[in-house]
Amino acid sequence: MFYTKSNTATSPKMLIRAFSIIAMFCVITCATTVHAQQTASTPAATTAVGTAKTWGTVDGMAIEGLVQGPSAAEAELQVACVFEYTEGDIFNAPALPEPLNGMVHLDHALNGLITDIRKSGKFSGHALETILITPPAGTLKAKKLLLIGLGDRNKFNADLMIQIGSVALREALNIGVTHFAFASDIKDAGIDSPTALVAGNVTKGIVAAYRTQAFLKSKKMATYKPVTKITLLAGPAFFTTAGEGIKEAIASFHN
Repeated sequence: MFYTKSNTATSPKMLIRAFSIIAMFCVITCATTVHAQQTASTPAATTAVGTAKTWGTVDGMAIEGLVQGPSAAEAELQVACVFEYTEGDIFNAPALPEPLNGMVHLDHALNGLITDIRKSGKFSGHALETILITPPAGTLKAKKLLLIGLGDRNKFNADLMIQIGSVALREALNIGVTHFAFASDIKDAGIDSPTALVAGNVTKGIVAAYRTQAFLKSKKMATYKPVTKITLLAGPAFFTTAGEGIKEAIASFHN
């Protein structure tokens, strides 16, 4: 029984009103809790694997985005980036779990070769260091694999990706391909990098280097096959954001 301050019994009407208020409070609280739980469990929007989109064209090069890992992307040349080696770095946290980690898939496809050459010091992964690999037929979708070093993971700066893009383009011209795919693999390594800026900087480096080679060619001091397509790979959760950076970079060359 409820009592007032004067210790007088509460009337039936007051009891009904009190229970109604309590019931309404419980309904609101439960609804709020369920909504919060649903929101927390809702996964971030992702793009389906295999989705491809041409974000724009610069100097005859179509710049495409593709949701795919570097071991499964079809191209004459696959470019992938790696940091200097630390024990188990591509397999253990903060690296992405294996199902989402393109570098792990690449390493597995080559029977652990990437881990072996990094761990042994044959390829150190210093910033802008390169090594060209010709994979056995059927192991990768690409005919050749170019690794480019990103240096010390603890000192990574997105500005480096402009130079990385330039190196990728120049090596592609030296090899003589007209289409190459590029994977930064920074997210795979567990580095919280700015996706749009990284993708945009890679694009800027590629285009700037291509224009430099075109200048040399106009002076009859360079020969190369024209590059017609660049495919920039992105994970399902980063495709749209990467595309925004790529489009902004492309627009900067049209101004």
